[in-house]
Amino acid sequence: MIALQALFHAIAQAKDEETLRSHIRTEMSEYFSATRCGLFFFAQIPLANSKLQKAVETALSPQHNPVARYLLEHHAPVHEALVVEPKTWRLICPRADHWHVMAGPIVNNGQLVGAVGFTRQQGMPAFDSQNLTDLSALCLHISTWVAMVRQYPLILQTERLTPREMQIADLVAQGQTNAEISAELWITENSVKQALKRMFRKLEVSSRTQMVAKLSTVSK
Repeated sequence: MIALQALFHAIAQAKDEETLRSHIRTEMSEYFSATRCGLFFFAQIPLANSKLQKAVETALSPQHNPVARYLLEHHAPVHEALVVEPKTWRLICPRADHWHVMAGPIVNNGQLVGAVGFTRQQGMPAFDSQNLTDLSALCLHISTWVAMVRQYPLILQTERLTPREMQIADLVAQGQTNAEISAELWITENSVKQALKRMFRKLEVSSRTQMVAKLSTVSK
């Protein structure tokens, strides 16, 4: 069984969106014993086929989908049994591979920008409260990843710093020591040291001061 901490680490180290999606398709899908799963950013949903576009919009519409409505209103993970009776859910989504659905919010700057979703097929157990608790923690990490990518897109593309490395850089810029960064990010002090070594190589700098100066220049 994959540990939740391993999933947190995988999210933080994802270099790009495709890598993040890969972790969701494999490790997170296995963790939740899901039949299907996916990461959706609402700004990327537009499709060329107008009929398919309308179907997707209807499926994700808060007016038609109580799961989507709950995400929009609460910014919290939800499964179908929390918001609708089983018979009603079958009318909304009769597909056998979507017999049970769980979704969590991706939030940036206080706005719902996407969602991560998991389904189980007919005959499988429903998602439970522990699944929601775990998904809540994962969504927090994914939302943090998204915020870092959107804050430093040029740095991530040109220097290939991971969102976790950008978190460390931000804390270094705030004057925190390795021990303080370790406590803040719940990682070992040695992990912070090794991360800084990698970051120095990528940025071609030799000190914390040089690193902060270079990142401040590139991000402007």
